Amino acid sequence: MRHADEDDPELLALVHRYVTTDRRYLKLGGRLMRMTGPERTTFARELGEAARDITPRELTILLEGSLRERRTAAWLIAAARRTGFRERLGDMLLASEVCLAGAAYRITLVTFATPADADLPAAYLDRYLRRPDLSYDQTAAMGALLHLDAELRSDRAARFLAPDGLWRQWIDGPPRKEHHGTSDRYRESISRLCAFADESAEHAGHRP
Repeated sequence: MRHADEDDPELLALVHRYVTTDRRYLKLGGRLMRMTGPERTTFARELGEAARDITPRELTILLEGSLRERRTAAWLIAAARRTGFRERLGDMLLASEVCLAGAAYRITLVTFATPADADLPAAYLDRYLRRPDLSYDQTAAMGALLHLDAELRSDRAARFLAPDGLWRQWIDGPPRKEHHGTSDRYRESISRLCAFADESAEHAGHRP
C-alpha cells in the first residue's frame, strides 16, 4: 500500500488534487444523502469534472493508497464509467484489504450494471456471510446485489435470502450484529447513492 507523504510525491500530488480538495473523500458515502439540493448539484458537477480529467494511470495509483484514496478513486471510476477497472475492483472487493472501502467498490460495480458486475457481490456474500466473526461490508453487498437484480431482472439474491440461506444465518449468528436494517433498506441506500453517481456521470460526459 502506498502512503501519501513526502516519500511518495506523485501520490501526494494526486491526493491534493482529487482526494482532499474541498474534503471530497469525507463526502463520498452516507453524507451524500444528507446534502441540500444546491450542495448536491455542485458536488456532483465537481466530481464529474474530476472523473473526466483523471487518467487511468492516476486512478491506478490512487487505488494503491489507503481508504480515502481508494474510496475516492472508486467514485471517480463510477462517474466516468471506466469499466476497464471492473476486474481490479472485483479483486479488491473480495480481498477486503481496507476496511470500509468495499462499499465504494460496490457502488462502482452497480453503476456498470452488467451480469458480470452482479457476480462480484454474489461472490463476496458467498465468502463473507460464512464468516460471522467478520462484520465487513455484507450489508452493502446485499444492497448492491438486490439493486442489480432489479436492474437486470435476475434473482441472484434469492438463495441468500431464503429462510435457511446464508443471509439469515449471518444476521442471526454470533457475534452480536450491529446492523438491524432490512435487506430492502440496504438496497434503497445503494440505489440512492447510484443516483448520485449517475448525476456525476453526466458532468463527466457520460449519459447513464
